[in-house]
Amino acid sequence: MTALRCLSVAGLTAFYGASQVLFGIDLNVGEGQCMALLGRNGAGKSTTMKAIAGIIPSTATKMDLHGKNINGIPSYRIARAGLGFVPEDRQVFPEHSVEDNLTLAEKAGAQNRRDWTLQRVYDAFPLLVPLRTRLAGQLSGGEQQMLVIGRALMGNPTMLLLDEPSEGLAPVIVQQIAVQIKALRKAGTTILLAEQNMHFCLNVATHVAVIDKGKIVYADSVEGLRNNDDIKRRYLSV
Repeated sequence: MTALRCLSVAGLTAFYGASQVLFGIDLNVGEGQCMALLGRNGAGKSTTMKAIAGIIPSTATKMDLHGKNINGIPSYRIARAGLGFVPEDRQVFPEHSVEDNLTLAEKAGAQNRRDWTLQRVYDAFPLLVPLRTRLAGQLSGGEQQMLVIGRALMGNPTMLLLDEPSEGLAPVIVQQIAVQIKALRKAGTTILLAEQNMHFCLNVATHVAVIDKGKIVYADSVEGLRNNDDIKRRYLSV
């Protein structure tokens, strides 16, 4: 059974100054799926995420979220439409407590939904509970990653963009992040995940898209990629 479309992107292009970085990206993410956007460093993963979130200027022939056009509108309106974005550099408010970081982001989602509350975020990330009064700048990298995911969820998004969530983290923390991502997916959250770590993605994602030099060169289920040694060798090996 084909999943209903949550995000549909066609012909997405983006530049940094005079340098073109994305060359007509096409992506389709079904509701409830976790799609991994895989590629080597510099392939265009983060640029794709920022362009979809409206963080950087871009053009597209189509960019729909739940069938509503978000192409070319400001990032705050894209967030209000239901898109949550977790950047690769985490960007916590370092001089504010964990709980302040969470409550600062609290808002109703699309159609005034409030499925994610402070308590639900603490239930999803129990390691944050004893840290609720600690300054966010004093947290470890893994703790900050959990915090920024929780902070994005406080905005009650219908879809979550996670940019390099495993980057720079110890293997044991990466495993904990993987558990939380799978739990979010099981709870019905649609996720687009940009990563270099193929093995991490094969563990958490349902679908994959491989990006190389600003173009999508392959898209399939996780099982399809797992069995495709040629694609892994050509585009994902270090």
